[in-house]
Amino acid sequence: MDMDLVRTFLTAMTPLGELRLAIPLAILTWNVHWTLAFLISVTGNMVPILFIVPGMNQISRLLMSFPNPLGRLLVWRTNRLQRTHGVRFRRYGALALIVLVAIPLPITGAWTGALASWVFQIPPKTALPAIFLGIVVAGGIVTGLTVIGEGAYLLTSDK
Repeated sequence: MDMDLVRTFLTAMTPLGELRLAIPLAILTWNVHWTLAFLISVTGNMVPILFIVPGMNQISRLLMSFPNPLGRLLVWRTNRLQRTHGVRFRRYGALALIVLVAIPLPITGAWTGALASWVFQIPPKTALPAIFLGIVVAGGIVTGLTVIGEGAYLLTSDK
């Protein structure tokens, strides 16, 4: 198995990088073809979500059962999601989840979507397809921007 594909997959699984980091790294640094970079990154980004969404009640109970930095982070992020997105989630539900995951900006993405599905009590059978759709849209945006950016760079650089 090609180590660049493994690195792409593992990078897409991380909560900070997700596919926003995995796709550009794969295409620009590891020379993975864009279609494969997209497919591997979408898959890698979705893997942890398959466990986090259904297990968030247990995860939150564990993190809140004793003082720790992750528990404090969970409380802070939960409060921030309720303040910044509460109205949209109450109005649009799973559609808001798709948009939150699909926008490839910092502090959005699948991990935040998984947390938001728990915060706003979107059932896993609804949340998982919505998060997947958001990941696919974000992956398309990031892949398109990366390929266009690489092409523009190659056109303007000295050969």
